[in-house]
Amino acid sequence: MTQRLVDRYGRVHDYLRISVTDRCNLRCVYCMPEEGMQFEPEENILSFEEIHEVVRVLAGYGVRKLRLTGGEPLVRRGLERLVGMLREIPGIEDIALTTNGIYFASRAEAFEEAGLTRINISLDSLREDRFRMITRGGDVRRVLQSLEAAKRVGLGPIKLNVVLMKGINDDEIEDFLRLSLEDDLHVRFIEYMPIGHDDQGWKSRYLPLTEVFNRCEAQGWSVEKLEQEVRGNGPSQNYRIAGAAGSFGLIHPVSDHFCQTCNRLRLTADGNIKPCLYWSDEFNVRKVIGDDRKLAEMFFRALDVKPESHEMAKALENEKQSHTPTERRMSQIGG
Repeated sequence: MTQRLVDRYGRVHDYLRISVTDRCNLRCVYCMPEEGMQFEPEENILSFEEIHEVVRVLAGYGVRKLRLTGGEPLVRRGLERLVGMLREIPGIEDIALTTNGIYFASRAEAFEEAGLTRINISLDSLREDRFRMITRGGDVRRVLQSLEAAKRVGLGPIKLNVVLMKGINDDEIEDFLRLSLEDDLHVRFIEYMPIGHDDQGWKSRYLPLTEVFNRCEAQGWSVEKLEQEVRGNGPSQNYRIAGAAGSFGLIHPVSDHFCQTCNRLRLTADGNIKPCLYWSDEFNVRKVIGDDRKLAEMFFRALDVKPESHEMAKALENEKQSHTPTERRMSQIGG
């Protein structure tokens, strides 16, 4: 039997998140500063061929699911070609994309034809002025056009990623839930995470996701837990309002971490394996691409140092942590 990617805690890793760029056409307040970001030179970014080689090797060790992220992955030219290359690798069953949706509508059909399986669209507000404020300049109408295009070409289940921020967009919880009532959409509320922040400002905007249930109760909506997972690879706990066409999910890495079931590794745009989103440990694979044995050994080495938990809750309470948190911004990691 083929050796699997298993860490010290018995967690089997069959899912790789691949950041194809650290650049983005937006500057979302929870992800990037308005100015001053230092981007990787183009020569430091993994080529499509290098990414293909990494995935080809990992597929031999049980990786079946991929997600392309950024930055904003669609600022990378010709991304459809990479999707097609990855689709041809034996063993790869699922290729998903996380995008802010600004550039996706006109390319939806090309991605579907290349072999894209599913799409997640980041959408933190349905209101034009607020969306522009959160993203520092984005046009929510273009995102909604991309949502319709994804539905038209059949890239389902379509998930909407909503980072909840107290005092910024928490008054739209009901509006997002209504989307799941009316359409077969899967709205995922995500807790604000302390990734790459050099200040404590995120704490003032942090909101535990129990608030979503409070809003359902206030509206008189009966909520049922989904026994069957919404198709995907993520850590969402999924629910449905009684009678709804779609569902909603809660991703709460701070208040109720899901580390015990973590099945994912991350490959950054500049070629680093990150065994954990939050900690600073990284292993650069670029120098071993082309040597299948050494490449596999590096991934196993990364798994050997993967901790049991990311301890974000300790950051919220100002408690001492066992490892060093990353200084990279979310856009530099790939989420």
